[in-house]
Amino acid sequence: MADSTHFVVIAEFQIKPGQVPAFLALAHNDASESMANEEGCFAFDVLTPEGSEDSVVLHEVYRDRAAFEHHTTMPHYAPFKEGSAPLLAAEPEVRFFYTAVRPT
Repeated sequence: MADSTHFVVIAEFQIKPGQVPAFLALAHNDASESMANEEGCFAFDVLTPEGSEDSVVLHEVYRDRAAFEHHTTMPHYAPFKEGSAPLLAAEPEVRFFYTAVRPT
């Protein structure tokens, strides 16, 4: 694994006041279903930043971009995407990364 890269997604969400518990329920369901049912999903963390009550960050690690694209077609993804939309105060900021390989 040391010489292979993974596809990493960091998605930052600003949640409407009072809606964080509902958002977290949807996010945790998406995370647990992804870990249980997608062999290309290696990690899916639901994070709340220190000092921020209305922010949630998803940190997802996939085998490759194709595994992430597969994730967006899974039956548990649509309820998260559609259910979370009305809970958001702004469009999420989603960034894509590859793990950097250490030079030899």
